[in-house]
Amino acid sequence: MKAYKVTVTDTPTLLIAPDNIYRAIWLHNNTNEILYIGGSDVSVEQGFPTLKHSAPVERALDINDTLYGIAEAGKSIDLRVLIPPID
Repeated sequence: MKAYKVTVTDTPTLLIAPDNIYRAIWLHNNTNEILYIGGSDVSVEQGFPTLKHSAPVERALDINDTLYGIAEAGKSIDLRVLIPPID
């Protein structure tokens, strides 16, 4: 497994790059802000909201999928990501 930190701001931020395998991923929002996830066009209005400072969120990504995140205007999120190693 590979763990890393991403700082998410109020512009779409790449959280997970594409890979040629199906993979389970885990996200942990280490702040008290809401993280919205989705594609490269993710927005606060249409992104999928994740809970603030709670247990890690588990998701699955298909082959060559990416995941982006965004925070509300003027906010910043300390996000921890855990993924299988990229081959």
